[in-house]
Amino acid sequence: DGGGSSSSGKTSKAKLSDEEADDDSHIDNGGGSNEHDSFVDGGMSSDRASATRDLGNGVDGDTPFRDVVKDRASWLVGLLVLQSCSSFILARNEALLESHLVIVQFLTMLVGAGGNAGNQASVRVIRGLAVGTLNDRTVKAFLWTEAKMGLALSAILGLAGLIRASVFMVPVAETVAITTSLYMIVISSVCIGALLPLAMNRCGLDPAHSSTTIQVLMDILGVSTTVWVSGAILNTSIGPALTALFHHGAAVGEDDVAGAATDDLLLDGAE
Repeated sequence: DGGGSSSSGKTSKAKLSDEEADDDSHIDNGGGSNEHDSFVDGGMSSDRASATRDLGNGVDGDTPFRDVVKDRASWLVGLLVLQSCSSFILARNEALLESHLVIVQFLTMLVGAGGNAGNQASVRVIRGLAVGTLNDRTVKAFLWTEAKMGLALSAILGLAGLIRASVFMVPVAETVAITTSLYMIVISSVCIGALLPLAMNRCGLDPAHSSTTIQVLMDILGVSTTVWVSGAILNTSIGPALTALFHHGAAVGEDDVAGAATDDLLLDGAE
């Protein structure tokens, strides 16, 4: 019996030793987990510090603030100089605009519509390039969609411009010139807005600059299109023909109303 008790005691001590070893291993693993957590926390803190530095510098990545300012300022100064072309175009067509001041009143609407439509298209292209959905395999389908979008938007905005001109009682010839200009400006701006970022990306330029470039390009193109269409309609026989046709139709309508009223009077007298 004493031998059995001794053997049982040795077995219990062995079990206790194994349990203590397991506890020690758990403790060691816990320490490893704490070290891992500390490493992760340190990495996250480093990322936060890096992001804070980038935010404080106002730049993306490791690009120095001075280089970013130089790039953006040079691009904006170039666009500022390019935008001066609009003044030259207006100066050369001063006589046309002075004789049809209503065109000047609608000029900001026409140019703004072109810039907005073109900017919409360029933003879609820039986003597609950034996320990778726009590539060599999908570019043809994308451009075809934008071409159809340009036709649809130009028709809708052209109708909106026609309604606005009618509400402000713009003469018929000027109304036709404004509506036609708006249609041509919008469809061209959508096409240019879709192609410009792709061309800049192909040339190694930052496509993000296209969103500001399209505004200036459509300023110049919008003024050019407006004065060209207005001159083709208002300074030729087309304008008087439209005015005469409109007045003739209105006169016929008034004659019909007057004739109907006279017939009613004659019938009343006969009765």
